[in-house]
Amino acid sequence: MARKFLVSVIGGHECNEKTAKLAEEVGRIVAEEGAVLVSGGLTGIMEAVCRGSKRAGGLTIGIVPGKDKNDANDFVDIVITTGMGHARNVIIAAGTDIVIAISGEYGTLSEIGFALSQKKPVYGFGTWDIPDIIKLNSPEDLRGIIRK
Repeated sequence: MARKFLVSVIGGHECNEKTAKLAEEVGRIVAEEGAVLVSGGLTGIMEAVCRGSKRAGGLTIGIVPGKDKNDANDFVDIVITTGMGHARNVIIAAGTDIVIAISGEYGTLSEIGFALSQKKPVYGFGTWDIPDIIKLNSPEDLRGIIRK
């Protein structure tokens, strides 16, 4: 049985309308490319990317920091509760095939660090300026990077 390609999309729990639209497009492409979307499952970037994936028929997983499944946004199919707070960032970053960072603050920075330390490719849109992040100009640039 072929295993599904897993894509983490990381970013802040708050975002403006322009960034939410970008995240939604990223989620759509993840789904269209046949990958499973993994996020922190909450609001902001996480909600927008899950919304985009769901609208395109994708499967979404939210790894939430608390113990309550109801903390997840309405576009998460599978909620994994951790009770770990920000420590769950390790799972989000290291448990997938690639990581896509959209904007974000220190939580996103920690996930980027965890992903890079695990030799995971990290792609970025308007995120931290770190040499190992592969900067992309458009969500369409993800096509071909995501494997089925």
